[in-house]
Amino acid sequence: MMKKQPRMFFDRSLDSLVLAVDHFNRPWDRGRKESVLILLDRAFELLLKAIILHRGGKIREPYAKETIGFDKCVRKCLTDAKVKCLTEDQALTLQIINSVRDAAQHDIVELSEHQLYLYAQAGLTVYRDLLDEVLGESLSAHVPERVLPVSAGPPRDLHTMVETDFAEIRRQARAHSRQQLEARAKLKSLAIIEASLGGVRSQPSELEINALLKRVRGGEGWANLFPGVASLATSVEGSGLSVSVRIAKKEGEAVTLVPEGTPGATVLAVKRVNELDYYSLGLHGLATKTGLSAPRVLALVQHLKLQESEDYYKELKVGRTSHKRYSPKALDKVREVLPTVDIEAVWAAHRPRQRKRRA
Repeated sequence: MMKKQPRMFFDRSLDSLVLAVDHFNRPWDRGRKESVLILLDRAFELLLKAIILHRGGKIREPYAKETIGFDKCVRKCLTDAKVKCLTEDQALTLQIINSVRDAAQHDIVELSEHQLYLYAQAGLTVYRDLLDEVLGESLSAHVPERVLPVSAGPPRDLHTMVETDFAEIRRQARAHSRQQLEARAKLKSLAIIEASLGGVRSQPSELEINALLKRVRGGEGWANLFPGVASLATSVEGSGLSVSVRIAKKEGEAVTLVPEGTPGATVLAVKRVNELDYYSLGLHGLATKTGLSAPRVLALVQHLKLQESEDYYKELKVGRTSHKRYSPKALDKVREVLPTVDIEAVWAAHRPRQRKRRA
């Protein structure tokens, strides 16, 4: 159960989330897209602060007058072993939303309806997952279920969506005056995401947009212009109230790592915490902290299938040596079930079987 301070941040976060969905579904367009992005961005910053506080972390640097910002919230929740709650793909989604929001708030960008839907619904999916997995609450318990989907006809594939948008950009790029301005604004939104995926938080200059326009007129495809965007994939599950949209890097696409403090670097470009710091417990450490013997705690680990999830377990190689390591979440899980589980029955089911002696 959340204490008062994290609950206050969570309540304000919900306010922004509901307003973001409300603005998405409004029948008029004045300021609509910018409002959705700004409110969704705020919803996530406040949610992450609520989670950090809920897990005993801090949202204010020593002697600082203000709380930490969006980037530091995401970085903490991605790399800080004490409060870690984000996967790399979830952080990627938040980074895209934040980058486009930054441009929408300080400049002019043009998003298609499909783009806006994709970012909004993917964000809503991450929000719902964090609420369920981290805080143990259902989003539908806080807002009416009828507001959860933000579109009745979601695009099923990111590449098809970009292909459609790019065909319109190509047509507008050959025209004059207003239509060419719209093409520039649409190219800018893709360029911002491309820069973000490359580890840089920046908006393209006029010269860069001119160069992109020239390449578009020359017949170059969007995948060549924006290879980072081309490296993304989406998965869509369910329909109606239960629709989920997730954005992820294609398998094998690496994230560039740079030192923390690099000017303009995005969250996913920052070097993550050493995995040995996150998976900080060996089997004997797990046993010592739970009061069980190592064989019995291993039997319980097998019973709970903790080794099947990277949230709890990972086998790390240091040189030629492999280390089987457990995270603090594994310790929390074992402690949670101990009062209700029959440890002797678990031991009987999972203890090592002795070899039969030869007669």
